[in-house]
Amino acid sequence: MYTSIGRTRSAKLVGKDVAEFYMRKRSAQKAEAHLQGALKTYLAEGWALPVTHTRKQLAECQKHLGQIENYLQTSSLLASDCHLTQEERAHFCQEILSFAQQQVDSPGHRILLPMHSFAQLRDLHFDPSNAVVHAGGALSVEITLYSQMPVPVHMDQIAVNVHFNIEKNSYRKTAEWLTKHKTSNGIINFPAETSLFPVSQNSSPALELSEMFERSPSDNSLNTTGIICRNVHMLLRKQEGGSSLETPSGVALEDGAHVLRCSSVTLQPGDNRVAFRTQAKEPGTYTLRQLCASLGPVWFVLPHIYPIVQYDVYSQEPQLHVEPLADSLLAGIPQKVKFTVTTGHYTVKNGDSLQLSNVEAMLILCQTENRATIFSNSREESSVASLRIQASDKVTSIGLPAAPAYHVIEFELEVLSLPSTSAAMGERGTQGTPEIHRKQKDRQRTGHCMVTTDHKVSIDCPWSIYSTVIALTFSVPFRTTHSLLSSGTRKYVQVCVQNLSELDFQLSDSSLMDVGNAADLQLAPLNARCQQHIHSKQSVFFVWEIQWTREPPPALHCQFSVGFSPASEERLSISLKPYTYEFQMENFFTLYTVKAEISPAVGAEYCRTGSLCSLEVSITRLANLLEVDKDEALTESDEYFSTKLMYEVVDNSSNWAVCGKSCGVVSMPVAAQATHRVHMEVMPLFAGYLPLPDVRLFKYLPHHSAHSSQLDADSWIENDSLSVDKHPDDQLDCSSVRSRGSVASVASSEHKGLPMPRLQALPAGQVFNSSMGMQVLVIPSQDDHVLEVSVT
Repeated sequence: MYTSIGRTRSAKLVGKDVAEFYMRKRSAQKAEAHLQGALKTYLAEGWALPVTHTRKQLAECQKHLGQIENYLQTSSLLASDCHLTQEERAHFCQEILSFAQQQVDSPGHRILLPMHSFAQLRDLHFDPSNAVVHAGGALSVEITLYSQMPVPVHMDQIAVNVHFNIEKNSYRKTAEWLTKHKTSNGIINFPAETSLFPVSQNSSPALELSEMFERSPSDNSLNTTGIICRNVHMLLRKQEGGSSLETPSGVALEDGAHVLRCSSVTLQPGDNRVAFRTQAKEPGTYTLRQLCASLGPVWFVLPHIYPIVQYDVYSQEPQLHVEPLADSLLAGIPQKVKFTVTTGHYTVKNGDSLQLSNVEAMLILCQTENRATIFSNSREESSVASLRIQASDKVTSIGLPAAPAYHVIEFELEVLSLPSTSAAMGERGTQGTPEIHRKQKDRQRTGHCMVTTDHKVSIDCPWSIYSTVIALTFSVPFRTTHSLLSSGTRKYVQVCVQNLSELDFQLSDSSLMDVGNAADLQLAPLNARCQQHIHSKQSVFFVWEIQWTREPPPALHCQFSVGFSPASEERLSISLKPYTYEFQMENFFTLYTVKAEISPAVGAEYCRTGSLCSLEVSITRLANLLEVDKDEALTESDEYFSTKLMYEVVDNSSNWAVCGKSCGVVSMPVAAQATHRVHMEVMPLFAGYLPLPDVRLFKYLPHHSAHSSQLDADSWIENDSLSVDKHPDDQLDCSSVRSRGSVASVASSEHKGLPMPRLQALPAGQVFNSSMGMQVLVIPSQDDHVLEVSVT
């Protein structure tokens, strides 16, 4: 009747009384169903004491029925129930121990029980902590197991079933890769076990309580007050049916080839530390799946270990890694390079060595004593041994110390890269630049970055039939340029050395020599010092005077060399080859000297703005006929040689206005001290000390030259208002002549598109302007109301 009208709890209470009636009549089978129903209700509503009392009755019923597995499961729940006395809990625990000691009919039969009522897994700790171990290495797993039994229980064994998985390419995982994907402390905490009540108050919705007031309609006085629950329909709904915890859960025991075992363990009440130790074999990923504790035929099983716990086993090939100790290697100074040999699965034996092929421009410096440090796989220092280094012309042999598998051998060597001439060359001259040697791969970035040189070294390792090629990049710390300076007929060579590195260097024994070995030529140093200090990002200049006793040579091949060492080091352990820089200069001697003079108007003491002044340009030939003069511009008549030159007066600073012709063609005798003077008028535009206009000289190559038949887009221009004067002494109107780089040309509209005379710039150093840097005082005009003064 209670069931039909929905009074489920009353029905269960009556059912419990009926169960007690059947137990007194020794009808345990009929009583079990009523006890299971009552227990289910108490568990759903979270009544702890009725659950304990009902379980005691159910255990008695199961014992009478001979339900061994159900009885042992209920006994383990009662043995861990804190609502019972210590004697009662010990009684039910002894029931389990007594059954485990009895002989069973079938020795292979096992009774599997859930572990949550027997013990709880609290945490797990790996050693090594990253849970990564090489093949053949040892791994330790320690767990904390909280025993809920009231007395010590001696277990036959505690085992962890492990699932082995070979993922794709997992054998290629290295220790470094695996370490990055693992926790650092190696400790995994497991959540606390859920409540023994599957549907407890925690799973029910929260109470929604509200105040309730009832007032009188006549005088609004308060009649009644109370509290009502607005979600009572949710709290008092019928609970869904489910399996009881007392029903056998059907725990399945996994049988695998990989099991971690710990035998003969006594679990004391509370926390217990259980350690498993295994030796890794096959590379792959191992996942801990189940935890089992056996007591004779009784097995307590934790079917799933969550969160997922894994450890990895890797097999690593031997590796060689070479890296510099500094941020960048500098050429020309000894620097250390660290060699790291990871043995992997290879065992280094006595007599194993690394064979390094020698590079011509890089030396391996052998110290008196070289030592290597051997580390274990966990980076713990194992031992220190000496290195045997033997060098020959082609190969340097480095004898390795004996080391076990999965160890690391580290040692340092000093290397020296000789700065090459090609890499050292920065800005080169426009004439006679030597070819760059292609033996080494030189790279120079834009701006003031250092030139880099790659040296590839081939290394033969004992564990492989193939050679390992490493590349070491060295940066040349210096950038070198040269320039030709003139003072009349005297010539000077200036070499600039710029320090591009972050270090300070000490330069010593600077020298400049003629590689061409000219007999009548000498290079006299003007600022030679024993030592010069060059700071980071600074430059040092060296100057030599070129002296010759007879006719100057047609070209000068020079080699600049200077010794250098870091300023912070007072000694150099080896003798360094000097830093060298080679360059070539052709036609460096002076052929012509140009002098410009500006004089005020007749009767005036100073030049005035807005007034015409006289400009006289003197062009003087300094040498007789030379080999460089024998070109198409040279003409001969009655043993009289002459050449055509074009002069041009240009003022890029816009201080002067050239009135009339600013350029012209002259026929210059090829004889020493031959002079040609040109007069023109200029007008100063500003007051003050004004620099003189610039005078440029070009070779004037006539149109009948052998080269005029070759049309060059960069050598020809068209002019619609200029005609070429065929008479040598006539002046050429240069009001519209244009110069393009070092080559210019003039043409006329009558010969449009035809090969015309062209201009060729004289090489640097062949023309000396003695007026360079001179200034003329210009005073302002008296009629000007606005005064403009140019100060340079």
